[in-house]
Amino acid sequence: MIKFILGRMLMAVPTLVIVAVAVFTLIRFIPGDPAALMLGDLADPQQIAALRSTLGLDQSIPVQFMIWVGHLFSGDFGKSIVTGEPVLHLVLSRFFISSQIVVLAVLIASIIAVPAGVIAAWKQNSLTDLALVGTATVLLSIPTFWLGLLLLLFFGLKLGWVPVLGYVSVTTDWKAGLIYMALPVATLFIHEMGVIIRMARASTLEVLRLDYITHARAKGLSEQAVLWRHAFKNAFGPTWTMIGLILGNLLGGIAVIETVFSIPGLGRLLVDSIFQRDYPVIQGCLLLVALAYVLVNLVVDLLYPLFDPRVVAE
Repeated sequence: MIKFILGRMLMAVPTLVIVAVAVFTLIRFIPGDPAALMLGDLADPQQIAALRSTLGLDQSIPVQFMIWVGHLFSGDFGKSIVTGEPVLHLVLSRFFISSQIVVLAVLIASIIAVPAGVIAAWKQNSLTDLALVGTATVLLSIPTFWLGLLLLLFFGLKLGWVPVLGYVSVTTDWKAGLIYMALPVATLFIHEMGVIIRMARASTLEVLRLDYITHARAKGLSEQAVLWRHAFKNAFGPTWTMIGLILGNLLGGIAVIETVFSIPGLGRLLVDSIFQRDYPVIQGCLLLVALAYVLVNLVVDLLYPLFDPRVVAE
């Protein structure tokens, strides 16, 4: 088990190194000069050159990268070019907002979709199975931004149950915070339910065809006992992996939802920083997203043996 854990942790290190190099290099290809954007169209070349020197943008890209990496090892992610705020504090505060929405959405989707997928496999080719698979396919086909706009239109404008714009942190007022989070969470979990239902169904069908399931039925066990006591644990392994991938993907791709619902999360910060050419904030956002993705998948890998003990033996 220790060898398994160390192996997975060592595999995460080169991934983060590659991501750091790619993030730093690629954002330098974004058109536009941060110094020119900050000073405006009326600034003369001398002012722009002086500001570029102050920000360290006049150095070569390898030199800038080495300076950035050196600061990272000391826990310094730099300061925002636009606001002057420390990048680490800014990014973590926005990440806290995004992570609340994503984790809650994935949790609700999993609680509903995993049993639904198992039941669909148990009732294969029945009306229940066709209804669940059809529903999952429809949910997968709906773009999240369009679904979010529909929910805003119906529950926000038509019924007036939730605010249309704005955001309140749950740490400030948890009741108001949950109300503002309701539609973004609903949008994400409705869409992701389709993925999880289909994955849980496919995994359960594969397990139900194995010999030990036939043996359990031959011993006279009820279908419910066969399904939940024998099939579910082994069938949940691939579904657990898919849930981890969904969680990581949502943490990195929530910008659209935050824009639709005017939520000041990490995705919205990243989009705004790209438009402002705020290099330190862009680097901090992307690096944190990559770190979160790697850590989520690392946790998934470490917990996978709980659902499939054969992994440890390998």
